[in-house]
Amino acid sequence: MNKQAFFKLSYGLYIVSSRQNDRFNGQIANTAIQVTSVPSTLAVSINKENLTHAFIRESRCFSVSILAQDAPMTLIGLFGFKSGRDVDKFETTRYKTGVTGAPIVLDHAVAYIEAEVVQEMDCGTHTIFLGNIIDCDILANGVPMTYAYYHEVKKGKAPKTAPTYVADTAPPPAPAAEKAARYVCSVCGYEYDPEKGDPDSGISPGTPFEDLPDGWTCPVCGAGKSQFEKA
Repeated sequence: MNKQAFFKLSYGLYIVSSRQNDRFNGQIANTAIQVTSVPSTLAVSINKENLTHAFIRESRCFSVSILAQDAPMTLIGLFGFKSGRDVDKFETTRYKTGVTGAPIVLDHAVAYIEAEVVQEMDCGTHTIFLGNIIDCDILANGVPMTYAYYHEVKKGKAPKTAPTYVADTAPPPAPAAEKAARYVCSVCGYEYDPEKGDPDSGISPGTPFEDLPDGWTCPVCGAGKSQFEKA
């Protein structure tokens, strides 16, 4: 069975957020679907290990911010590869509080949907939360990011808690002799390609890994250069 077929399903890329009293947290998710039109309902799949899962369980509400195609990897890394148990993800993120009290991420989002949980389904590692849509609106006219775009163009990886995570068992391709070597983050799997650089962090295409500033960090998870290995 080739689980890479899962990546051919049509997904978006979202930030699902919730609250616990006066605390906010959110995470990257690719599984958010409209279930019915009347009444308007939305379902999200959240890993039980994630802090957002506990927040939704307690508050019975969540918001979904639909990310734009040009959303930077730094934002995706903050919400996708860092835990709210360790960092306040909303400290440097522009947001507003919704009618349910859940935070709604505004940075690099084209729209948002807010819901109150009416039902949930235990799916082993994940819980599917079904919510009545309470509010929604358009934030910008940009193109929504698809999961395929995130993987194929942004070269993003899926965290191990994602419902679509598939372990990569294929050996990395050998770099061409005349090209600068690629380096892979040992924490999240992000691959630094010298030909593309890291424009979101101000690194121009054509910059070898060895020439990156000492303070440069992985744009996805924030790991330092010492945690990268040659591909």
